[in-house]
Amino acid sequence: MKRLLEFFGFLALVQGTGGLAYEITGRLRWGVTLRWSVLDGYELYASIALIVLALALFAAAESRGTG
Repeated sequence: MKRLLEFFGFLALVQGTGGLAYEITGRLRWGVTLRWSVLDGYELYASIALIVLALALFAAAESRGTG
């Protein structure tokens, strides 16, 4: 379970960072937040939320201990 939480945390971190990098620089358009039409206009907030979710998943994985 710990590995699964870390995996999903890594995915959320990569997607959130990619969306945030695009919103700041305007280059390298990639990431799931830019592809969902439901998030039009809210990509920055969704990217920040993904990064916060990643941190929460990493914390949950650490609290699980080994295994």
